[in-house]
Amino acid sequence: MRRPTRTAALAIAAVTTAATAAALLPALTSPAAGAAPACSVTYTVTNQWDTGFQGNVVIANTGAATTSWDLSFGFAAGQKVTQGWNATWTQSGATVHATSLSYNGAIPTGGTVSAGFLGSWSGKNPLPTGFTLNGAACTAVGQPTTTPPTTPPTTPPTTPPTTPPTTPPTTPPTTPPGGDTAPPKLHVAGNKLVDSTGKQVVLHGVNRSGTEFACSQGNGIFDGPVDDTAINAIKSWKGVTAVRVPLNEDCWEGLSYVPAADGGANYIAAITGWVNRLVAHGITPIVELHWTHGTYTGNSAGCTDVNATCQKPMPDAQYAVPFWTSVANTFKSNTSIVFDLFNEPYPDRATSTTEQAWSCWKDGGTCPGISYPVAGMQDMLDAVRGTGAQNVVLLGGLAYSNDLTGWLAHEPTDPTGNLAAAVHVYNFNSCANTSCWDSQLAPVAAKVPLVAGEMGENTCAHSFVDSFMNWLDAHQLSYLGWTWNTWDCSSGPSLISAYDGTPTAYGLGLKNHLASLG
Repeated sequence: MRRPTRTAALAIAAVTTAATAAALLPALTSPAAGAAPACSVTYTVTNQWDTGFQGNVVIANTGAATTSWDLSFGFAAGQKVTQGWNATWTQSGATVHATSLSYNGAIPTGGTVSAGFLGSWSGKNPLPTGFTLNGAACTAVGQPTTTPPTTPPTTPPTTPPTTPPTTPPTTPPTTPPGGDTAPPKLHVAGNKLVDSTGKQVVLHGVNRSGTEFACSQGNGIFDGPVDDTAINAIKSWKGVTAVRVPLNEDCWEGLSYVPAADGGANYIAAITGWVNRLVAHGITPIVELHWTHGTYTGNSAGCTDVNATCQKPMPDAQYAVPFWTSVANTFKSNTSIVFDLFNEPYPDRATSTTEQAWSCWKDGGTCPGISYPVAGMQDMLDAVRGTGAQNVVLLGGLAYSNDLTGWLAHEPTDPTGNLAAAVHVYNFNSCANTSCWDSQLAPVAAKVPLVAGEMGENTCAHSFVDSFMNWLDAHQLSYLGWTWNTWDCSSGPSLISAYDGTPTAYGLGLKNHLASLG
């Protein structure tokens, strides 16, 4: 929902404990005698299973400062890079190149940068050799995995990912066990959200707006109370099990225009406290990126401001990738928390063709009609997985998350298999009737979990959401109403008229419907 105004990048891989230990090992290669090395490289295998592994490189620049870089090395046993982050990874024969991205090309003398990748191996997985940076030889240290496990580790490490890519089952368990205590530990099985025991989970809940806009407008962090009493009021609506938490990129990263009290560490602490309180009350938090950086003045622009003061068509690569790296690191220890990568993409309003829009949506980069480098869904997903986070990740489609027609054809690659689709449906959207839901939403829901992250109507009534909820129930799909804020329900729309849970005429539809589900 676009809010009322109120007065390729890929993830930087964390340096692991193993990498730190590896720095003490002898060099694998060395430069020619008498030549000062341009760099030293710490290479580690941070996770390995029967056919695949995860590698990490930390480049320490010991030569002249760079404005861009190309790291090259050679595999000795047929290993292949299958995907990576924080660099453009290419491979020709045994030779691998990792090339800097737009935001991390500058490495000052004495500075470092890291990048990671997933790879395949067979037989043995020795350390690579022949490291060079921009053609100049580097020293290199590393730690091989001499006796690889026969199965992926069962204890999650601190860096990504804990399991190799898998193909999820096509059907959920036929006899679900008892299930987790609330909130459930979530993962994807086929086209269902399930808990750690394999029991299907269908989320019902509300959005809680405010944290996406107040901080960037100098109005604090929250719009209304978020204490235990406020959460109990939300739970007083029988059947609410999830709350969506919209975030502001600039506030999380503490940009200079954001008041210090509302940004950076203060914002992160406030959001973390709010999310943890929701979990403590048995509620599934859905943490999502809502307002982002980047100047966009094209079709349907919400503002001309470079700052995160409105909804942009897609996130910016420079800020969104580190944002998701930080958010995922903050919440990755709890798989009860769901990540929603970007609220309402609309690159279709900027590009000339639908295919251009879907390509921008998935891969980002230079997108027609958008002036800044875009972080595509694959970029942001890689940032999340680059931290080791196994959390379920939601991806909304085009047309403000109302169009899912190209979702399956452009689904990003997820090594954990924990992807779900998100859709937003309002009475004024294009896909706002049963015929469209049957033809456009049902095929997606047959393949992956589908969550209606926002739904509502701007009439202060609820006949439209009633019909949509009935359709969702028939397909066993999750949904959350917009929004648990005390605004005018015809401009919000808002579910409540007071934070004690008093419903508006529109909100009464969701409240009564959830109560009827038992």
